[in-house]
Amino acid sequence: MSQAKAGDTVRMHYSGSLADGTQFDSSKGRDPLEFQLGSGQIIPGLDNALQGMAEGDTKQVVVEPAEAYGDRDPARIQAVPREQIPDHIPVDPGTQLQMQTPDGQTLPVMVTDANDAEVTLDANHPLAGQQLTFDVELVEIKEAS
Repeated sequence: MSQAKAGDTVRMHYSGSLADGTQFDSSKGRDPLEFQLGSGQIIPGLDNALQGMAEGDTKQVVVEPAEAYGDRDPARIQAVPREQIPDHIPVDPGTQLQMQTPDGQTLPVMVTDANDAEVTLDANHPLAGQQLTFDVELVEIKEAS
């Protein structure tokens, strides 16, 4: 039986949870996730853990922040004057917005605090700084040619 290796296209079912057991994502009820191993399409800790698995194998994988979305970076949190945000844009804490960087890139941010004077925006990935646990089942391996 073949084992998954970098360059292979694989399909997997998964569920991801935080250290406190809160589930943040799952493929349950959907098609399996398909991607090329070793291509950077998924977080490194999970990509590395799938290598060597065979079709039908299941595994629980714990991924530390450094191999997932990194640590939270305080430099990615910024307070901006309230008047710089148009009135029609909601600024309730927890609201996800998109900003444009000076070079034209779109940057997702989350409102973490707002008052009459300023709005605090966090550009860290929502899962940054979190230890993630994945229950995975490797459904299919399409070997690289």
